[in-house]
Amino acid sequence: MASLREIKSKISSVKSTQQITSAMRMVSTVKLARAQRITENFRPYQQKVSQILTNFLSTQGSVTSLYEEQREVNKVAIVVFSGNMNLCGAFNSNVVKEFVKTTDQLAHLPKENIEIYAIGKKIAQAIKKMEFEPKMEFDELANNPNYDETVEIADSLMKQFQEKEIDKVIVIYHHFISKGSQTLTSETLLPISLDDLKEQKDEGYIDYIVEPDKETIFSELIPQVIKLKLYSYLIESHASEHAARSIAMQAATDNADDLLEELSLVYNKSRQQSITNELLDIIGATFK
Repeated sequence: MASLREIKSKISSVKSTQQITSAMRMVSTVKLARAQRITENFRPYQQKVSQILTNFLSTQGSVTSLYEEQREVNKVAIVVFSGNMNLCGAFNSNVVKEFVKTTDQLAHLPKENIEIYAIGKKIAQAIKKMEFEPKMEFDELANNPNYDETVEIADSLMKQFQEKEIDKVIVIYHHFISKGSQTLTSETLLPISLDDLKEQKDEGYIDYIVEPDKETIFSELIPQVIKLKLYSYLIESHASEHAARSIAMQAATDNADDLLEELSLVYNKSRQQSITNELLDIIGATFK
């Protein structure tokens, strides 16, 4: 059995750790509230733009786009969202696992034909260990989501797709549902499926009056939807990271409470046993 001094030292160590986890939980909770507010405020706008596109496709007849072209996949871009820090449960490791799963499905392609946009330090580090070289890294974007910078990434991807430098764009991110629920998701950003959008027609759709013409409107609307989707992936991943860290730190704090209770019980039993032994020694010495 450990000595009283050792048990007391361990209790002190656990208390110090608990203070750290508790502080990190509070910080993550505050950051989560801000990230969740941004996500929830952005969703109605994104949904409305997508709804306009859906209804437009349903009422304007046949329309085509450069961004829907299905062709043989010889070169792929993967946009992966992770965090910059650990202590968020399995958040980052699950992203890495999904990335490995995706690259396994593309094993028939040479590594140089897979372009990787790593948003977050942890995924960038993991990718390099797998002997991939990210085309671009965005560590700061993972900490501070920025629409303008996201638009630059989307513009670059769309330009490469138009010029047939890449044939497909895959995005790996966490879809934020609530503090207790985030879903790891892999989606195809490009080519966009217009047939799927047509099937999502809103029952209360509007027959739009189009000016100057449907081709011009459509050519502006599709890129806007793609940019909004990429930004939504960024802010949802950001909110999911803080949610995962808040939950992980709460669990760590609760575990520390349980450990302190157990250690205190052991300490009290050991102390009582020590006192009892001292009394027995005194009593034994008295009757000698």
